[in-house]
Order: sequence, then structure tokens, then C-alpha cells
Amino acid sequence: MVEMKFGGMDFRCALSSFPEKDCVLPLISKLLGYFLVAASTTVKLPQIMKIVENSSVKGLSVVGFELDVVGYTIALAYCLHKGLPFSAYGELAFLLIQAIILVAIIYYFSQPLGTKTWITGLLYCAIAPMVLAGKIDPMLFEALYACQHLVFFCARVPQIWANFKNKSTGELSFLTSLMNFAGSMVRVFTSMQEKAPMSVVLGSMKSFVMNAAILSQIIVYRKPAAKKEKKCD
Repeated sequence: MVEMKFGGMDFRCALSSFPEKDCVLPLISKLLGYFLVAASTTVKLPQIMKIVENSSVKGLSVVGFELDVVGYTIALAYCLHKGLPFSAYGELAFLLIQAIILVAIIYYFSQPLGTKTWITGLLYCAIAPMVLAGKIDPMLFEALYACQHLVFFCARVPQIWANFKNKSTGELSFLTSLMNFAGSMVRVFTSMQEKAPMSVVLGSMKSFVMNAAILSQIIVYRKPAAKKEKKCD
């Protein structure tokens, strides 16, 4: 049979009259993985645009977005260190870049910035390059990745609690939250199919649950569109 491999994907089974499960599922996983990577390049753009358009960070948990940056950094470094296929983690690189931009914009609209904020930013700039390059003790690296699940959990809980307390989701973007939810659902499947470490699979499941909670809050707390008043003759 003619060789039909591209980007680590074998397309021969797709042309077969009776494709085998062991061939189809890996192909679907790869395709979904690359689609997720491509979609991740704009996933936070709606949130960035909403903040800039309204010049407001009302209802947003700054700590949550800061922890997102930390979590993405650790997760990306771990996947690079473990040598996983790009389709299994590629979106983390784009999400990290967008998360950094998002935090910078939140800082801009949260003036004046305190000393603690400046120290936090400088510490990240000093430590992140070493973590991404894997220039730390292997045992510490594993411990960091184990903590990464807690980091993402702590990043979502303040936002979920703020939404619940205010009965509003403020400037949270529905589109970004929807894409986060869909992406985490796809990543659960691809992580299992790519036989990623159990810690990676559990992390994907945790992200799915947390993103589902935030998306549900946006739907529940969404304000009904204001009705247009009828003009009097």
C-alpha cells in the first residue's frame, strides 16, 4: 500500500472500506490535537478585546490570571522535558503567550500598580526561562508539575467564587470560556489516546471540570438583553 503518513498521522486507514479502531482513533486524536493547537492561537483574543473595548477589568480575578501564567509555564516546560509529541501539548505555548499579554493588559487597567505586583513580575521573568529550559533538578521538576494542578485549581477557584458572590461574571468573555471548555474536553481525549502520563490526563480532566463551571456561570448570570422602548407617536 502507498505510504500516506504526514505529521505523524497515518491516513491509510481513512481510505479503507472497513477502518480498524486501532488506526482510526490515533488518527482522530492527532487531527484533534493539531486542530486544538491551531485554535489556541486565538482562544484568549476575545477576552483581551473585551477588556480593551470596555477599558475595564471589572469582575476579573487578577490572581487567577497570574496563576494561569505560572501554570502554563510549568505545564509547557514539563511536556517539553518529557518529549511528548507537539500535537499533545502545542496549545500550551500559544496559551502562555496570550496569558502573559492578558495579565499585562489587566495590569494596565488596574493602575496604580503596587510594589507586590512589580516584584511578582520580576520574579517570573527571572525564574520562567530556567524552568522552560529544564535547568532545574529533575526531582524539583516533578514536584513543580505536581503543584501545577494545584496552581490551575487555585487560578479558577477565586474567579468562580467571585462570580458566585457577585452573581455576575463581569468582563469575562463567553467566547473565550467556551473555547477553553471545548479545548479541555478535546485534550482529555487526546491525552488518553497519546498515552500521556497519568498526571497529564488528570490535569486535563481537572481543567475540563473547572472550565465547565465557569462557562455555566456565564450562562446562568448572563443579563437578559434590554428591550427597546417603543417610540411614542
